[in-house]
Amino acid sequence: MRRLAVLAGLLAVATPALAEVTRFEVTEDVPAFAGRSFGDVGAYRRITGRATLALDPTDPRNAVIADLGQAPRNAEGRVEATADVVILRPADPARGSGTLLLDAPNRGRKLAPQLFDDAPQPGANNLATAEDAGIGFLAGRGTTMVWVGWQADIPSAPGQLALAAPVLRGVTGTVREEFVFDNTRNPASATLSWPLADPASLKVTVRQVWSDPRQMPEGLSARAVDERRIEVSRPAQGFDAGALYEVTYTGRDPAVLGTGFAAVRDVVSFLRRDGSPANPLAVGGRPAVQRAIGFGVSQSGRFLRDFLHLGFNEDTEGRVVFDGLMPHVAGARRMATNVRFGQPGRNARHPQDPAWQADTFPFTYAVLDDPLSGRRDGLLLRCRLSSTCPKVMQSDSEHEWWASRASLLVTDTAGRHIDLPSDVRAYMIAGTSHFEAPGGTAGRIEAAALPTNPMHAGPPMRALLAAMESWLAEGREPPASRVPMRAHGTLVPAVAAMPAPIPGLPYAGIHTPAAYSDQSVMPPREVGRYPVFVPRLDVDGMAVAGVRALQLAVPRASYTGWNPRAEGFGPAALYPLQGAVVPFAATREARTAAGDPRPSIAERYVDDPAYVAAVRRAAADAVAERLLLPADAEALIARAQEGRLAQLR
Repeated sequence: MRRLAVLAGLLAVATPALAEVTRFEVTEDVPAFAGRSFGDVGAYRRITGRATLALDPTDPRNAVIADLGQAPRNAEGRVEATADVVILRPADPARGSGTLLLDAPNRGRKLAPQLFDDAPQPGANNLATAEDAGIGFLAGRGTTMVWVGWQADIPSAPGQLALAAPVLRGVTGTVREEFVFDNTRNPASATLSWPLADPASLKVTVRQVWSDPRQMPEGLSARAVDERRIEVSRPAQGFDAGALYEVTYTGRDPAVLGTGFAAVRDVVSFLRRDGSPANPLAVGGRPAVQRAIGFGVSQSGRFLRDFLHLGFNEDTEGRVVFDGLMPHVAGARRMATNVRFGQPGRNARHPQDPAWQADTFPFTYAVLDDPLSGRRDGLLLRCRLSSTCPKVMQSDSEHEWWASRASLLVTDTAGRHIDLPSDVRAYMIAGTSHFEAPGGTAGRIEAAALPTNPMHAGPPMRALLAAMESWLAEGREPPASRVPMRAHGTLVPAVAAMPAPIPGLPYAGIHTPAAYSDQSVMPPREVGRYPVFVPRLDVDGMAVAGVRALQLAVPRASYTGWNPRAEGFGPAALYPLQGAVVPFAATREARTAAGDPRPSIAERYVDDPAYVAAVRRAAADAVAERLLLPADAEALIARAQEGRLAQLR
C-alpha cells in the first residue's frame, strides 16, 4: 500500500498550462482481473484516478454549457470540475490495438463489460477477479477501456464514477418531476432530483394516463421528509398502482451539469494526445492510442447523442475527440442535462410526458426543418461546420422502436422517409428488450402482463464493434443499416403492426408518442405532436426488419420488444424497458387446442438435428453479413445442440 501511495503521488502531475485537463492524479494502479492473461495481448492493469478540468468560459467551444458564465471561478478566471476516471489498458502498451473505447458510465456504472464481454455483475463494474473479464472479448482484442465520470447529480462512490461540478449556491427555481410507483404502498416515498428550497412549494397531482387532466382528489398530498425525500399520500380510489404522479417544487443550488460534456471531451483528448508523464497512456513521450470510439448504453447513449449535437466532438484546439461514436439503446432521445435543474438520471417512460426535455428536436443526424419549434437542426450540424464529425453506428434494441420513438431516426418531422447520412449507420436488434444481462432466463414481473424477454444483445454488438474498428482503421465500410423504414414498408402505424391477433400476445397499438411543448410555462403546454411509427411484425408477432439474431431466425418462441402493463398497473401503457417472450406450442394439436395461429415447434422442425441444422445455416448467413463473429456463431450452435439457445429456462 505504501508503494501505491508513492506511485499515486508521483503521478499527480500538472498538465501543460493551456490544457483543459490541468491535473491528472492516479490514486491506484493495480493488476486487473487478478493477473489473467489474454492471448498475445497478455495481462491488463486497472488505473483509477481523478482529472481536474479548468474551463475557460470565454472559449466559444465552452459557451454552449448552460450557466458556465455564472459558475465560480479560480484565480485564473476558469471554472473547475473534477472527474473520476478509470482506465483498463494492456500491461504492455505495445501489445494493444491502438483503440481507446470510452464507455460513458450509466448512472456511474460500467456497462460495456456486460454487453461485449458477457461479464457478470457486480464484477463487470469492478474489473478485479479473473471472472470479471467474462469471455475476454475486449481484452483479447487489446482494447484500452476508459470510463470518465460525467454525471454531477450523483455522488462519487466505490463502483460509481461521478463529476464534482461547480454549483450555483443560493440559486432557486421551479422543478417538475413524475413518478409511477408500481406499488400500492400509502404513503409512497420518492427522492427528489434537487434539494427542496421551500417545503411550502411542494405540490402534487395525479392522473391515470398522460392524456388525462391533472387531478387533486381528496386524500392526495405530499410532504417533505427532508430536503431530498418526500412522501406522497395517495387517494383511496380512482387510480391504480401504475398512476402518474406529478410533483413540482422550488429547488435550490443547481450544479452546472453541462460541464460533464466538457469532462469527457477533455479527458479523452488528453489521453489520446498528451505525451507528458501525467498521461498514464503515454509511452516514451507519445500516447499509445491511434483512434478513439465513444460508446454508451441507454442514459449514456443519449449523453453521446447530445455530446455530438452540442459540438463537443471538437476539443479546445479544434481537433476530433472521437473518430467513432456508438450510442446504444438511445432511440431518438437526448438528455435533460445541459439545462438548469436538469435531470440526467431521468428517463421519461410511457405513460409519462412525451415532450420531456430529453425528447426534443433534433431527433436524427441529418439536418431537418421542424415546423413545431421553428428550428432547423440535426445532430451532425455543429460537427459538419467544424469538420469534426465522427463515424456513427447507432444500435437500438427493438424496445426503443416502441418506447423511445426510434422511428424519428429515419423519418422527418412529418413522418416521411429520410436516408441516413453516408457516415451514419443504424441497427435495430430485433426481438430484444432495452438491456438484458448475459445468461438470463424468462421471468415474471408483477406489473408486466407477459413473461420478460431474456435475450442478450452481446453477439451482434460484438460484431458491430469489430465492424466499427475496421471502418476506422482500414476504411472498410460496415454492414448497411438494418432498421425498419417507411420506404421499405417495414415501419408502420402502430395500429397496423400486428397482421393478425395472437393469443398470448395482446398487442393493442401501445407505443410512446412524441410531442413538442412550450417549456416557458408551468406546467408546459403541448404545442403539437410528431408522427411515430413502429416495426411491422410477422405472423409470429416478431419484427420483420432489423438484425435478426438466431433466436428469431430459427425461432422456438416469439420474442418482442414490448410488454404491456398488467391489470392494476396501468394496462393501457407499456411496461418500461421490457420485451416479452411467449413459447410456441410443442405440437400442432396443442396449438390448435389453444387457438394459437403460430406453427408449433414440431411443425417447424422435424427433429432436434433439423433444428440445429437450421441454426447452423442461419449462423453462416449472419457471419457472411458481418452481423455475427465466427466465435459467437460456434458458441450459439453449441447452445442449440444443448437445447439452450431459446433462453427460456
